[in-house]
Amino acid sequence: MLYFEDDFIWENEESIHVMMQEAYQKILDEKEKGVSGYFTLGEDSLPIMQDALAYAASNEFVKKSDTTVVIGIGGSSLGTKAIDSIFKHRNTDVKKMLFLENPDEIDLSEKLAVIDKEKTVFIVVSKSGATIETISIFKEVIERFRLDYAGRDKQQIITVTDENSVLHQFSRYYGIKSFIIPANVGGRFSVLSAVGVVPLSIAGYDMKSILEGARVMAENFFSKKENHILKKAAFLTKYKKETPINVLFSYANCLEDFTKWYVQLWGESLGKIDRQGNNTGLTPIGHIGSIDQHSFLQLIMQGPRDKTVTFIKVDNFEKEIKVPNISLKFIEKTDYINGYSFNELIDGECKATKESIIKEGINVDAITLDVLNEKNIGKLIMYYELLTSLCGILLGVNTYNQPGVEIGKKILLKKFHLFTRKGIQ
Repeated sequence: MLYFEDDFIWENEESIHVMMQEAYQKILDEKEKGVSGYFTLGEDSLPIMQDALAYAASNEFVKKSDTTVVIGIGGSSLGTKAIDSIFKHRNTDVKKMLFLENPDEIDLSEKLAVIDKEKTVFIVVSKSGATIETISIFKEVIERFRLDYAGRDKQQIITVTDENSVLHQFSRYYGIKSFIIPANVGGRFSVLSAVGVVPLSIAGYDMKSILEGARVMAENFFSKKENHILKKAAFLTKYKKETPINVLFSYANCLEDFTKWYVQLWGESLGKIDRQGNNTGLTPIGHIGSIDQHSFLQLIMQGPRDKTVTFIKVDNFEKEIKVPNISLKFIEKTDYINGYSFNELIDGECKATKESIIKEGINVDAITLDVLNEKNIGKLIMYYELLTSLCGILLGVNTYNQPGVEIGKKILLKKFHLFTRKGIQ
């Protein structure tokens, strides 16, 4: 189960309700017109999952492999990486996952050095099929491991891309297994499509339960059983000038990559020029409690009042480690926590931090997971995707494009073409 609560300070509740109604009608229209296809991925991706599992069962190399390498960046890897980070500690029978994302030579060299080609499945993920970082890293993998993609090694390569993209054409030409991303599902909304479903299913994760959680959240929302999402979107966008920054504090280390996924989803979807030609958006900041309380809480408490704070916490980590009943000379003042579990400690820190922020008059909301399980994470993913779409609607922007990112890609292309013409390799 997921539990939601807020301590928002409302000034005009009637205007919030008007915004909620407007946002609901427009997101329902987006769903019905197929503007974005992520709404129904909880159901639509089940055949993809079954296809991936069937392929893994029939491919002798995949069956004996112990490592799945995902070559992708941004929306092609962040969500998948988040799910792996959350559940790898409790799944001893899943394949190890490595993510080759950034063309950072140090990071890339370290990761490539630990790959055993004979036990590894390589999954290349690119919606366009020509993401420069992804394809460049794929080329390095081919050369480093002498990967015979046209012959005997094609069985250990899988691609995930748009239908008829250049990567899809490459795959068909060489007989490489390829899975298709729905055309109306953008990269940062794609974790529940083939982008995440294929590598996570092949690695051995329970994608069926994750998809079920997402399906339930979407179904409940469109049945008006999750109106708190509408309220939050209306509140955040109504006060966008006063509090344009949302700080997400996730109280579990394993949620760090989920927090990074949220930052991309929020930032790339909402930082736009609106229909009136104004620069707008809501700025995401991701932190891990209780670690980052010691670096960022002071700014929240006594710095500029331009932030809202969201807490994600887990009620039960399903571990039982207690603070030992030991008294250390000169440090006896810490003994009050002796005998309590670390779960109780981190939960207490979360509650105390939240209460202190509320006392300062800062707007706060919280999401509580009773346990870290697949269904809950599926719900949480869909919750954030719906919230992002609703905020985009109320901000008056196109939530699903990224023209600012495309400008950088065009400049990069021009620079390298210029270098090539000058004979610089």
